[in-house]
Amino acid sequence: MTPDREHPLSGKPGPRRVVHVETGRHLYGGAAQVLYLCTGLQALGVESVLVAPSGSAIAEAAAGRGLRVHTVPLAGEGDLRFVPRLVRILREEAPDLVHCHSRRGADTLGGLAAKAAGIPAVVSRRVDNPEPALLALPKYALYRKVITISERIREVVISTGADPTKVVCVRSAVEVERWSGPCDPGRFREVTGAVEGEPTLGVAAQFIQRKGHRDLLEALPAILEQHPRLRVILFGRGPLEEELRELAGSLGVAERVVFPGFVDDLHRILPCLDLLVHPAHMEGLGVILLQASAAGVPIVAAAGGGIPEVVREGTNGLLVPPGDVAVLTRAVLTLLADEALRRRLGEGGRTLARDEFSVAAMVQGNLAVYREVLADSA
Repeated sequence: MTPDREHPLSGKPGPRRVVHVETGRHLYGGAAQVLYLCTGLQALGVESVLVAPSGSAIAEAAAGRGLRVHTVPLAGEGDLRFVPRLVRILREEAPDLVHCHSRRGADTLGGLAAKAAGIPAVVSRRVDNPEPALLALPKYALYRKVITISERIREVVISTGADPTKVVCVRSAVEVERWSGPCDPGRFREVTGAVEGEPTLGVAAQFIQRKGHRDLLEALPAILEQHPRLRVILFGRGPLEEELRELAGSLGVAERVVFPGFVDDLHRILPCLDLLVHPAHMEGLGVILLQASAAGVPIVAAAGGGIPEVVREGTNGLLVPPGDVAVLTRAVLTLLADEALRRRLGEGGRTLARDEFSVAAMVQGNLAVYREVLADSA
């Protein structure tokens, strides 16, 4: 390895090859960000090699984009066999840097493998869940830098006792061109059952407690009193799906709520929505909020975690206190009743996504961290 050599395009010290470790199996959220980063680095002349679980969607997608991929068996985040497997790959590839991306074994096992191979490493943290210092500090000690996707997550990491100079915020990105395309009304009707003249409200999140779906369902009776034709589309899957279906039934709103699951072409559907609601109580940043902004869809979101870093009050949406059903109800009613406001917030979102959350900016942010690490290692 020669970490002091110059980056081929910039003339600044930087990596020629980076091995990325992503152990998530699906291609949404953090895994999609890894794909954006690898592709963007490759375009700048930094070879990106991906290590991912066998049969994972990200491995297939990365190979389809011309990236070199190593697939390895992974039985779970406690699968210690992953460490020697990754060490072998690192010794074969001899990268300048290792970037570990996900919690599912990559953050600890990947760090151990990089240390065993003698290669400097950084880790991304994408969630704002508190961590016990007893577990967090030994893990972060494996890395030269911790890259968080929001300032809120940076605060959480530092609260464990991590060195603040070691924790850097590089926000997630959105493929603005992909998400700013036109609505596909035929596909929208096919997936949601929406008919012409119905206002539509969408949520796109896993059905887990912290995403706050229950708050929206509890707000719906009052919202439907004023907008009885409103169609509510809950994109996603998760362990609470049946519970949420039952809640919708008990509240008398089930006939207005649709559960289409995950859809692979959400970029064709999202621009058709009148409003996106994201009532999450905890959120690292919220990639769906970036996507909705790029699509020009106004947002009502709970002001939890890193959400206020994406949803700016009066710019691209309205913020409400997490868990406050009454305020959530009022915010949704405000936007449903005011088409001009929805249009203005939608345009504000497009501008925000383009100016602050481009893939190019995210790639350059990570590259700057790599250069700093390698300069310190020289």
